[in-house]
Amino acid sequence: MHDFRQVLSRSTFFASALSAGMFAGWNGALAQAPDAAEEKAAARPGAPVAAPTSAPISASAPASAPAHVAMGAQHVRVALGGDQLPESVTVSAARRPVRIDEIGTSVSVITEADIALRQRRTLPDLLLQEPGLNLVQTGGPGGTTSIFMRGTNANEVKVRLDGMDINDPSNPNGAFDAAQFLTDGIGRVEILRGPQSGLYGADAMGGVIDITSIAGEGPMKATLRVEGGSFGTTGEALGLRGSRQRFHYSVYLTHSHVSSVPVTPPRLIPPGLNVPGNGNDNRSANIRLGYDVTDNFDLGLTAHLTQATYRYVDSDYNTYPPEPTQGRSTQNLNEAVVRGTAHLRSFGGRFDQILGVGYTAYRSRDLTVDEPVGPDDGNPSFYRGERVKIDWHGTADLGRAGSLLVGAEHIHEAILNSPISAHTDTNAGYGQYQGQWRKILYGAANIRYDSNSRYGNYVTWRAAPAIHVPGTGTVIKASAGSGYHGPSLSQLFVSYPAYFFLANPNLKAERLLGYDAGIEQRLLRGRLTMGATWYQSKVDNLITTGLSGYDYTYVNVARARLHGVESFIGWKALDTLDLMLNYTWTVAKNADTGQELQRRPEHKISFSPVWRATRDLTVSGSLVFLSHWRDVDRYGMQSDVRAPGYVTIDIAARYRVNRHLSVFARADNLLNRQYENPIGYLQPGRAGYGGVTLAY
Repeated sequence: MHDFRQVLSRSTFFASALSAGMFAGWNGALAQAPDAAEEKAAARPGAPVAAPTSAPISASAPASAPAHVAMGAQHVRVALGGDQLPESVTVSAARRPVRIDEIGTSVSVITEADIALRQRRTLPDLLLQEPGLNLVQTGGPGGTTSIFMRGTNANEVKVRLDGMDINDPSNPNGAFDAAQFLTDGIGRVEILRGPQSGLYGADAMGGVIDITSIAGEGPMKATLRVEGGSFGTTGEALGLRGSRQRFHYSVYLTHSHVSSVPVTPPRLIPPGLNVPGNGNDNRSANIRLGYDVTDNFDLGLTAHLTQATYRYVDSDYNTYPPEPTQGRSTQNLNEAVVRGTAHLRSFGGRFDQILGVGYTAYRSRDLTVDEPVGPDDGNPSFYRGERVKIDWHGTADLGRAGSLLVGAEHIHEAILNSPISAHTDTNAGYGQYQGQWRKILYGAANIRYDSNSRYGNYVTWRAAPAIHVPGTGTVIKASAGSGYHGPSLSQLFVSYPAYFFLANPNLKAERLLGYDAGIEQRLLRGRLTMGATWYQSKVDNLITTGLSGYDYTYVNVARARLHGVESFIGWKALDTLDLMLNYTWTVAKNADTGQELQRRPEHKISFSPVWRATRDLTVSGSLVFLSHWRDVDRYGMQSDVRAPGYVTIDIAARYRVNRHLSVFARADNLLNRQYENPIGYLQPGRAGYGGVTLAY
């Protein structure tokens, strides 16, 4: 795949960079595993090295927060008689509809209306201002993107789409890369903070991001959106949704193109060199179909398909340290997520059960030159991963006694010729009880057993009570739980002897024990809501790099301690004006040295106003402040770089000309702040976009 001369010329750089990362881990800069970009660069010398990614930030959303709290999930249409759930209802926190203030889990939700209002076209942009999350993207749209929650690594956050796990098994550390995930066709995104392995198993140490596609209902609705803007950006989206008798359908087709975004900081560019920007071209389809066989039995099928081409600045690894070049490497991605379901309600709705079969496939091809001239040129690298999941869960309604949920799963994950083939199987069973006492004490408790064919058996649990103080508008919440994250197939089996790096098939899972407690208060008849949540997590057995003889390998030795406070104020200042302010304080340290961990900003503030100026004109804004954090440089040469904090301001407006035509515009980074996140990757400066939407 790479000829011997290239391997030999770059092995010294790889070994030194990896060594720097290892020692940074022991001094507290890296207490967790490298991110996908860094590890892919290790396996693929032609790609840029992104520093290990990890960062917290979090804040609880109130149960009645405008534009932030509402939830839906697959099969809710049948369960509740429609797709539009009350704004205070969550589904994924308990795998069944429940009011957010009746469970101790910290939850926030983005609705379909929020997505349209913010005009965020990619999942990373959509999540950027959300409390509890920090996103790191290596260079504009399409760049490797990591999502962090409450200080845990990106591979310790589980992402689901319509009930299917979509973390990438071909990714060297098993994380979900949100870079090419577009928002058209998304109905709701629910964010669960804290360990959720008691319901969702592996990878849910830090939390869960649960995405639900739009479901068709009612008369046919067709939309066409066309837009353009800075950096050679163009986009088109066609949507069709509705129902006819017992058949429900939703189909969204999207194309997004970005020509060139400057991402290389001028300080890294050699004198006289003209370095291009990064570009991206994405074609996606989001499909959801359903058929009501009878009044109590329905079938469903969802599919999310992506083809994308990402072109990024290449680097010269024959110099030390490496330098950016005039060429652009290319990454081609093909991704498919498909799931079929059967949903049955029995005994007059007293027992509700779902059987699902899902499949995900990731195919990535990296080409490290602009235009190869022969079959052996271009240094192509291939990454192929897939997952098959069979799951069942049923919920028994016990009336005043509460409800009981039981479920089982079988998951098969594999990597194929990446550069070797390997697989792992997991069988799991879980149960949950949910109930209430005198409408004062609410809550849920669950337990789960996972048996993995490679790294052993694990029992996880979670309890999440909530207390309503009668007549006060006060809700006291708390939760406690455990979580685990298993080693990836790459960490277990993929070795690179030419780079003095060996896999470790004896790795065990990472473990977390977490607690939180908080209070929420409603005042002025619900127009003012506020609250704060304290959390603490103990993380052990973390996977990091270490020495084994003369080679590097993965070992379970790192530990971390995380704690913080999440707070919010939501105010409906006028009938036409909603304001939301979140503040998060986070402390994340290496348990052995006491040093701060990398990419954990201590402070984050986000402010989101929504103004409905007239019946047809809506304006929304976003201000995000992030304090400084510790980082590594672009190529891993320096492991203790101070990254300065920054402030960004975005604004978006939408005007409905008539019932068929709307126009919209948005401006990002109004202050034109030149900042890097991560260090070595310049984020887009001031930019403007606009377009029209036709609806039938």
